[in-house]
Amino acid sequence: MPVNEEKTKAFSLNIVAQPDDIDELGHVNNAVWVRWIQDMATAHWQAIAPQAYIDRYIWVVSRHEIDYHGNVSEGDTVTGRTWISEPPKGARFWRNVSFFGPDEKLKVSAKTNWAIIDQTRGRPVRVPEQLAELFLSP
Repeated sequence: MPVNEEKTKAFSLNIVAQPDDIDELGHVNNAVWVRWIQDMATAHWQAIAPQAYIDRYIWVVSRHEIDYHGNVSEGDTVTGRTWISEPPKGARFWRNVSFFGPDEKLKVSAKTNWAIIDQTRGRPVRVPEQLAELFLSP
């Protein structure tokens, strides 16, 4: 699942594993990784999109593909990186997310598919070209 992110506008965020994030094995729970993937996508959207787009559109996930490469324990800080690696197709695009542990080793990698919804119509719409350009490098 590795994707070349050199030609994309990547977004990074640090997350600290809290006690409630930990499962019975002493590691971050799989469901928490899914929440963190969504948190990364939301933070990236809010950091880059103009307020008019944020007010008009919402995103829904249609697919997660997640690979687990290592464990993260309570108190560890992971660095999440997310980027869009290819232009949208209709209402959907693929988002890539990687989490690196305090040892700088890859812990989780994911590729998720998102669809854009026009809130006024309550329906998926084609991703506006101007919006896609905000997330893709020339």
